[in-house]
Amino acid sequence: MPRPRPTRLLALACAAVVVAGSAACGGGTPAVSGSASATPTHSASPSPSPSPTTLNVYGHATPSDIADVVKGHKSLVYVPNTLSNTVQVIDPKTYQIVDRFPSGKDPQHVVPSWDLKTLYVNDTQGNDLLPIDPATGKPGKKIPVEDPYNLYFTPDGAFALVMAERLSRIDAVDPHTFAVDHSLDVPCGGVNHSDYDKDLNFFVASCEFSGNLLVIDKHATKLLKTIDLNAISTEGATSPEEAWHSSLPQRNLRRGSSAMPQDVRLTPDGTRFVVADMLRNGVWVIDAATLGYVKFIQTGKGAHSVYPSRDAKRLFVANRDEGSVTVLDASTLAILGKWVIPDGGSPDMGGVTVDGSELWLSGRYHAEVYVFDTATGALKQRIKTDAGSHGLIVWPQPGRFSLGHTGNMR
Repeated sequence: MPRPRPTRLLALACAAVVVAGSAACGGGTPAVSGSASATPTHSASPSPSPSPTTLNVYGHATPSDIADVVKGHKSLVYVPNTLSNTVQVIDPKTYQIVDRFPSGKDPQHVVPSWDLKTLYVNDTQGNDLLPIDPATGKPGKKIPVEDPYNLYFTPDGAFALVMAERLSRIDAVDPHTFAVDHSLDVPCGGVNHSDYDKDLNFFVASCEFSGNLLVIDKHATKLLKTIDLNAISTEGATSPEEAWHSSLPQRNLRRGSSAMPQDVRLTPDGTRFVVADMLRNGVWVIDAATLGYVKFIQTGKGAHSVYPSRDAKRLFVANRDEGSVTVLDASTLAILGKWVIPDGGSPDMGGVTVDGSELWLSGRYHAEVYVFDTATGALKQRIKTDAGSHGLIVWPQPGRFSLGHTGNMR
């Protein structure tokens, strides 16, 4: 069946001019070739030094920046359980589960809409989105959507971006009706996480099973650049052979690949993208201006997610396969410490509370949720859940609008 023509895009997208292999679409879009690979020759490059007047891209997501639209929303934590096909709801004040309802098949993440009015449970195998009214905490009627492993939004709210992982494409859809406007086929395996640059002109998406990063224009109409992480050697990596023999998602690694990039986050100063890698056991640092490889930082086995602290001074990296969280200085990216879960765990996705005092993470393979004290790193609570807890969301979150995932707010 032919895909719908991008009629809305013609009215929304800026004009594109391609000259000598470069693309222009607004002053901040990088001039890059259609496909390029990072090379190990830059591995010794120092991390860019923050400017004296450092930007904070998360400056509109402070505790005082609660939007009027969310002020009536219930303070709750929503946990999708991939193996149980349920969503459990936790009261963050009492740490008690207060509700539980069925989802579609294989719920992966709970994502706030761009306008902050709705939360969507991504039922990837069920091919639907389950909306939740955050004012009541109750689910609505499922919306048919093909393979919504993850969900993002363009910065202007024009489109929702469905990360159709198993279909190897990104569908740009109407953010209200979810009708497909246009699709971008991606030349990689396992496209699933992303984040935008500081000027909101392009985004970097990770390809989990083929070891690539993709640089894509704002409205997901064209691929600007491919960064091949497999070409770069790093210390402390898990071998592809071990991944292929694993019972975990690592077994889906494509032959010839040696990297498994996961969550993508822009540093608060807007100068670098930090990308967690589950196979290399740390985070990649990519220059946001040149899109070149800067360095690799070992954080722990199974590095999976990256979350900024509420004051944007630290980055929390969850190391899923070793049961720990590594804390980085958000400016220098120096390692400040590591929080180890007593008796082990599998910290995955989540977010920080409005006041920044707690970091909530799902325990993917332990059927539980972890609550860390962000001041001390102590594990405050360990809450049992149904099997397969994954992309939980702490809601509400401060910010003007949502870029998607489990609360990427700007």
